[in-house]
Amino acid sequence: MPASLRIATWNINSLRLRLTLLRELAAALDPDVICLQETKVPDELFPAEAPAALGYPHAAWRGMKGYNGVAIFSRRPIVTLETAPDWCGKGDCRHLAVTLDAPGGPIELHDFYVPAGGDVPDRDANPKYGHKLDFIAETRAWFAARSGLARTVVVGDLNIAPLEFDVWNHKQLLGVVSHTPPETEGLLAWQRTGFVDAVRHFTPEPERLYTWWSYRNRDWRASDRGRRLDHVWVTDDLTGALRRQRVLKEARDWVQGSDHVPVCVELAL
Repeated sequence: MPASLRIATWNINSLRLRLTLLRELAAALDPDVICLQETKVPDELFPAEAPAALGYPHAAWRGMKGYNGVAIFSRRPIVTLETAPDWCGKGDCRHLAVTLDAPGGPIELHDFYVPAGGDVPDRDANPKYGHKLDFIAETRAWFAARSGLARTVVVGDLNIAPLEFDVWNHKQLLGVVSHTPPETEGLLAWQRTGFVDAVRHFTPEPERLYTWWSYRNRDWRASDRGRRLDHVWVTDDLTGALRRQRVLKEARDWVQGSDHVPVCVELAL
């Protein structure tokens, strides 16, 4: 019988502020791997004992003071990879890659935190938006240049809701950063370098699916003005191993929770 591998991804929006919530995540999803984004902690202040205390003896992280930052906690051995470029030459701790010991052979796992892109969808008026478009263009080109891409998983807060039913109102959000055509087209071009959208594999459109609800919405459940910004992709060869997905919507109600909720995908390897 194939062994299961559960990979969860969550924009924690400050690791030190929400470290205790990882116990709730682990209890709810029982993931073998937890990938975090926006940890907001420099490496020298990272709570290095925390992963093992949660039951994840293998961990890697890359962080900086105040913003960005990614981390991977794993029950299985991992080895950090250093083959990817410094995206856009900014050194801003938005990507962490590891090889993960898994049944059937290692899996290459990429944890990304794509730039949010500011508020104005114009690269001339808003350099943050230009940076975002350049970032996803670089990632697309890098993965496209790799021949024979296999047993690879990309997860993270990609900060783009690419499909019509990934947002609460497609027409209204076409001019809003995270759903503009240059962003969605760029993200889907990256995905087409060899990946399958593992979450939509189980929950195809037209079902609406969100992973983020703004802090500005006091009654977020009633308004349900969400966006699907958090993703799990797998290479084509892993599609047959996909077993289930879960968006942990109830995490949005956790005390001092993030505005993102965890997403988990299970594979049978």
